Amino acid sequence: MQLDDLDLRDLLDFAPSGGVMRFAGDRALIMDAFALGLLRRTLIETLGLAGARSILTRFGYAHGQRTARAMKTAFPWESDREWRLAGGRLHKLQGLVVPENLAGGDPDAFVEALWHDSYEAEQHLLHLGRAGEAVCWTQCGFASGYLSFANDREIYCVEQRCRGQGDAVCYMIGRTREAWGDAIAGVLPAYDKPGLDAALAQASSALKQTERRLRVRTQELARTYRVAPARGGLVGNSAAMRKVLELAQRVAQVDSTVLVTGESGVGKERLAHLIHDQSARASRALVAINCGALPDTLLESELFGHRRGAFTGATQDRPGLFEQASGGTLFLDEIGEISPAMQVKLLRALQEREIRRLGDNVTRPVDVRVIAATNRHLADEVQAGTFRHDLYYRLRVIELDVPPLRARTDDILPLARERLASLAGRMKSKVTSFTPRAVEQLLRYPWPGNVRELENAIERAVVLASGTRIDVGDLPGEIGGAAATSYIPGDERSLAEVEQAYILAVLAAHGGHRGKAAAHLKIGAATLYRKLAAYGVT
Repeated sequence: MQLDDLDLRDLLDFAPSGGVMRFAGDRALIMDAFALGLLRRTLIETLGLAGARSILTRFGYAHGQRTARAMKTAFPWESDREWRLAGGRLHKLQGLVVPENLAGGDPDAFVEALWHDSYEAEQHLLHLGRAGEAVCWTQCGFASGYLSFANDREIYCVEQRCRGQGDAVCYMIGRTREAWGDAIAGVLPAYDKPGLDAALAQASSALKQTERRLRVRTQELARTYRVAPARGGLVGNSAAMRKVLELAQRVAQVDSTVLVTGESGVGKERLAHLIHDQSARASRALVAINCGALPDTLLESELFGHRRGAFTGATQDRPGLFEQASGGTLFLDEIGEISPAMQVKLLRALQEREIRRLGDNVTRPVDVRVIAATNRHLADEVQAGTFRHDLYYRLRVIELDVPPLRARTDDILPLARERLASLAGRMKSKVTSFTPRAVEQLLRYPWPGNVRELENAIERAVVLASGTRIDVGDLPGEIGGAAATSYIPGDERSLAEVEQAYILAVLAAHGGHRGKAAAHLKIGAATLYRKLAAYGVT
C-alpha cells in the first residue's frame, strides 16, 4: 500500500441501513461540524480559552495517536515511511482540513503545511467571531499525536497563522521538542496530561462542503419540480419583491444599519440572512435574537453580557451577543417590542459602538453590523411617544419593507413549488405537483399568515396527499374553500358578489374572529357586522 492509494472507501466500513461504523477497524461516529462548534463555544464559555484549548488539543492528540496505531496494521504498507506520512491524508479524508505540504521554508521543520478549509477555524468564526490567537487546536493535537506515535518521539505541531484570527490561510509547523527549544513553552501545558481516549473518531465534512452538496441537491430538485430561482431562500418573481431583493443586494455591499419591516411571516429574517451572506461579513457569524421574547433584564444580559455576580445565578463572566457577533451581523427581531429603558441602552451601543456588560465598569468596543426587524409601524409609535425617535432614525438608515404575500401573487406558485420540492426530497414523498383546482385555490386565498402560512399549508398537503399531485382536499379547509379575490376568465360575478366572497374568505381565514377580520379588512367592526347581517351571517 502506497500513500496515494489510501481511499476513504477502504477505510470506512458501515452498513447502509445504519448501525456500528468502523474506521480503519475502530468504531467511529459521524458528528455534525456545527454541533462540534457549539461544543467548542460551551467549553470556552465554561473553562475559558486556556482550559478549552487544553481539552481540545489533548482530544486531538489522543485521536491522532489512536489513528496512527490503527493505520499501522490496517494495510500492508510498502514502507514505514508511507505509513508515517499518511496522517495528513487522513486529516483530509476525515473532512477536518485540506492540507498542502510545504518544504524548505523552515530548515528546522519536521513538517510544514498550509491548511485549507479548516473546520475548526470555520466553526470558531461562526460561533465566536474572530479570535486573538490561532484556534485549530484539535487539528494541531491530531497532527502532533499521529507524528509522535509514528516516529517514536515527541513532535509538536503549532499554527503560526490561522483563519480564525483573521489570516488568509492556516499555516502549521511541526518540530521536535529539541528543535522548538524555549519557543514551545507556551504550548506545552496543553499536552501535559495524558491524552483522552476518544469516543469521537471522525467529524463529518466541513460546513462549506455540506452547503455545496445542498446547493447541488437544490438545483436537481429545481429542475424536477420547476422551482423558480431563489436568492437566499427568497423568491422574487413579482415586481414588488424583485425591487426589495435588488435593494437588499445593494445594501449588502455597505455596512449601514438596516431596518426590515413587514407583516409577520413575510420572510424578514431570511432577508437579513441574504444581506449578511452577500456582505463582506459573510465569513463571520450572524447572531439572531427575538427581542420580544425576553424580559428587560434577561434581554440586557443576552445583548451585552454580564460579569460574575452581577445577579443571582451569574456564576461566571459571559459575553453578550454584541461580542459574540464580533466581525459579523447581529439580527434584532421584533425590535418594536423593547421597553423605553432598553431603547436607551441599545441606542448608546449603536451610537458609541461599544457595550458594557452587566455589573461591569469597563466598556468594550464592538464591531457588528445591526439589522433590525419589526411588524409594527414604528413611525406611528414615534408619533405616539412609545418608541424613541433617535433610536428609530438610528435603526432606519436604510429601510426595506417586505410586501405581504397577498400583494405579490406572482410569488405564490413559485414559493409553493419550492416548498413542495424541498419537502418531497426530505420526506421521500411521491408528490410532484398541484392539480389545477389546487393552484386556483392557492391563488384565491389572501394568505393572512403570509409565506409562513403558505409553507405550513404545503407541508400539511404533502403529508396528506394520496396521489402524486396535491388536490384541493389536501389543503387546509380555509384555503380549499377560499373564494376568488382576483379576476379569473369566465368569472361573471358582480363587484358586490366579489366583495361578499372576499369578506367571507377573510372571516374564515381568521377562524370566524370578527375583530381580527375587521382589522385585516381595514374597516370598522360595526361596518363588518352590518355587511355580515346583509349576507345572512349571524
